[in-house]
Amino acid sequence: MALAMAGAAAPGKERGLAVIGAALLLLLWLAGLGSAPLFDVDEGAFAEASREMLASGDWGHTTLNGEDRFDKPILVYWLQAASLALFGTTEFAARLPSALCAWAWCLATAAFAAPRWGRGVAVAAAGMLATSLGPLLIGRAATADALLNLLLALSLFDLWRALENPAAAAPRRRAFLWVALGLLTKGPVALLLPGAALLLWAAAGWREHRPWAVLRPLLADGRAWVLGLAVALPWYAYALQRHGQDFVDGFLVRHNLDRFSAPLEGHGGGGAYHLLVLPLLMLPWTPLLLPLLRGLRASWADPALRFLLLWAGFVVVFFSLSGTKLPHYGLYAITPLLLLAARALVGAGRTMALALAACALGLWLLAAASPQLAALLAQGRADPQWTARFIAAAAQPALSLPGIALGGALIAALAAGAWLRAARHLPALLAAAAVAACGWTQFALPWWGQALQGPVRALALAARQQQLPLVQWRLHQPSAAYYRGEPAPRREPRPGEAALVREDRFDALPADERSAYRVLARDRGFALVLRGTAP
Repeated sequence: MALAMAGAAAPGKERGLAVIGAALLLLLWLAGLGSAPLFDVDEGAFAEASREMLASGDWGHTTLNGEDRFDKPILVYWLQAASLALFGTTEFAARLPSALCAWAWCLATAAFAAPRWGRGVAVAAAGMLATSLGPLLIGRAATADALLNLLLALSLFDLWRALENPAAAAPRRRAFLWVALGLLTKGPVALLLPGAALLLWAAAGWREHRPWAVLRPLLADGRAWVLGLAVALPWYAYALQRHGQDFVDGFLVRHNLDRFSAPLEGHGGGGAYHLLVLPLLMLPWTPLLLPLLRGLRASWADPALRFLLLWAGFVVVFFSLSGTKLPHYGLYAITPLLLLAARALVGAGRTMALALAACALGLWLLAAASPQLAALLAQGRADPQWTARFIAAAAQPALSLPGIALGGALIAALAAGAWLRAARHLPALLAAAAVAACGWTQFALPWWGQALQGPVRALALAARQQQLPLVQWRLHQPSAAYYRGEPAPRREPRPGEAALVREDRFDALPADERSAYRVLARDRGFALVLRGTAP
């Protein structure tokens, strides 16, 4: 990657190389962005709610299939609806805000690292963030998480800048702005995480400073409070005035308090859930956790590194205690972990370089093995619909054998380069990780999208072509409404309406009930049926 050359370039060339590196990172985020259908449930729900906002012209509230949606605040829907207005109702348009936020997340991380630990760490951190499996996936998803992670990173970076220089007002006021925008993105978590990291750091360093003396410049800045409240409060006040207790129950209680107190929608897990998930989210950089763990005591002695450790540690502990557990919750800890790991990467020896290259190769091969993984999933599930989808999909390769060999050979060559030039291994390792990342973005994700969502998109587009009203019958696939171009309520079809339904459930109906429907199309476990009009 050209970005990796910036740290070794002459000062006069560094800015140009940084621009080239940033452009390559942007290309990595944008390439193939619309190649996979929207994944249900989350992507379909966010994209359809944004489409309905644009269609209705009501930019103050979101609906899904015409019903109030209180899952998340408003900001990500504004961004997605604006993108749809500019680029049309496509997968690319729905995902573009997330990709741009992920790109900005990488640049902000590099900008934070450079003056503290050098350009090499900055380059490493940005490249690792762009090629780690977790950020790579969430940055290409039409959800609120890439935006939230960007805002969390910006707020915590500026909080640390404010702690470094208490006399500077700009960093703390920017931090309040980022928190306020985070409140408009996903709610209280945008305040909880920066606030907890700040308080823990102040308390942990009581032997070096008085905690209140550290906190006072931040908490006593009236202009910062006014800025934050002026950004976040108006929409919340409007939502409360418009919806009253429904908004409180739907957003604050169900989607915040209830998520912490109990598993929501079946998303539970044990106490070690995030300790197991985080290493997967960091692939192929996971081996760097070992030197990070070995150097914990030394890192704790450094105030800035201690801030990163407390940030990551709070995320792991808090979300391990939460009743609802989802993989992307662990991403809130990925920024500080990758900054710490980037410092280890810059000083890594040949053995670590080889381990990282092996992980990159494994990640590439895992992407190429998508059909085999689908076949295993089909064998391990009793659900006939999943079996129908995966058995059919497993017959189609994600990548040709020559392509698999070419990518593997390229990663192996880069690994050899990292081994031979141990003192300058960073460019080769970042390039190897970028190859593995492309295996997922250009081949695996489109393949899984077609396997999981291809039938939904095809049948919804068929209903659109025939201009049939569409409902979802005993299933929840919100992307169907997005592709149909109008709400698709979840209910039994009425006369003259088409319904998207699981094949096995439709075929299990008594013959006299099925006779009221005409099957328009079938596709890998789904059926599009039309209910006849009353005589």
